[in-house]
Amino acid sequence: MHPALSVILFTTLSGAGYGLVALMGGLAAAGRLPPDPWLAGVGLGLGSIAIAAGLIASTFHLGRPERAWRAFSQWRSSWLSREGVLSLLTFLPILALAYGAVIEHDMAGPWAIAGVATALLAVATVYCTAMIYRSLKPIAHWHNGWVAPGYLLFAAMSGALWLNAILLGFGEADRLIGAFALLSTAAAAAVKLGYWRHIDGTAGESSAESATGLGRFGAVRLLEAPHTGENYLMREMGFRIARKHAAKLRRVALLAGFAAPALLTILAMLLPPIGAIPAAVLAALSAMLGLLVERWLFFAEAKHAVTLYYGAARA
Repeated sequence: MHPALSVILFTTLSGAGYGLVALMGGLAAAGRLPPDPWLAGVGLGLGSIAIAAGLIASTFHLGRPERAWRAFSQWRSSWLSREGVLSLLTFLPILALAYGAVIEHDMAGPWAIAGVATALLAVATVYCTAMIYRSLKPIAHWHNGWVAPGYLLFAAMSGALWLNAILLGFGEADRLIGAFALLSTAAAAAVKLGYWRHIDGTAGESSAESATGLGRFGAVRLLEAPHTGENYLMREMGFRIARKHAAKLRRVALLAGFAAPALLTILAMLLPPIGAIPAAVLAALSAMLGLLVERWLFFAEAKHAVTLYYGAARA
C-alpha cells in the first residue's frame, strides 16, 4: 500500500495525544495526578493539540476533504465513522477535566468522572482507528490479531513517555509512570516483533488461482498486464518496497522507537532533574521518530489482493 504522509502523521500524532490524555484522565480519576493547574493545562493541552493536528492531517488524504463530514453518518457499520464520532466526543470530557483542574483547582467528584470518560473514550477511539485496518480482509498484513494490540500499545507507550517528561519538567517525578513507560515500550516492541514475524512467515491467503476462480484447472499466470500505463490501483495498492530497505527501516524503527526511549527513560529515572528532564524529552521525541518509521513500514509492506490481477503470486 502507498504510505501516505497524512495518514502516517495522523496515526502517530493522534495516538500519542490519546495516550497522553487517557493516562492523565485515569490518574486524575484515581487522585494520583499532581494538583498543579499548570501541569494539567500543559499536559491536556499538548495531548489535545496532538489529537487535533492528527485529525487535520488525516483530511488531506481525502479526495474531497470538504465532504469529510459525511463519514460521521455511517457509525453503525463503519469503523472509520465510529472513529470520527468518538474523536470529537473525546474533546468534551477533556475540556471538562481541564476546566476542573485549571480553573476550579479540583479533580474530584464530577471532574473525576470526566477523567474516567476521557480515558475510556481515548482508548475506544484508538481501538476504532486500529479496526479500520484490522477489518480489511483483502489486506492480509492488516487482517490479523497483531494490529489492534499494536495500535493500543503504541498510544500507551508514546503517551506515557510524554507524561513522564511533563511530570519531570514540573518537578513531579513519578516512578510509577516511569516504570509504566518502560513496560509499555517493552510490550510494544514485543508486539511489533511478533507482527513482523507473522507477516514474514505467513503466506497470503489469496492467490491468482483463488482470485480468478480458475484454480481447479491448474496454475494461473498473467499473460499480459491489464493496463499499458500506471493507474490508481497500481500507485496506491501496488506499492512495493525492496526487502533490504524494509530490513534497514525495521532496525531504525526498533532502535529509535523502542531501544533508545527505554534506555533514556532508565537514565531519566537515575539522573538528577538537570539530566533527567532532557533525557525524558529525548525519549519521547525518539519514540515519535521511530513510530513514524514504523507507521511508514506498516503501510509500505502491506499487500492488497488487487495486486493479484497485476502479476503478484500471493497477497
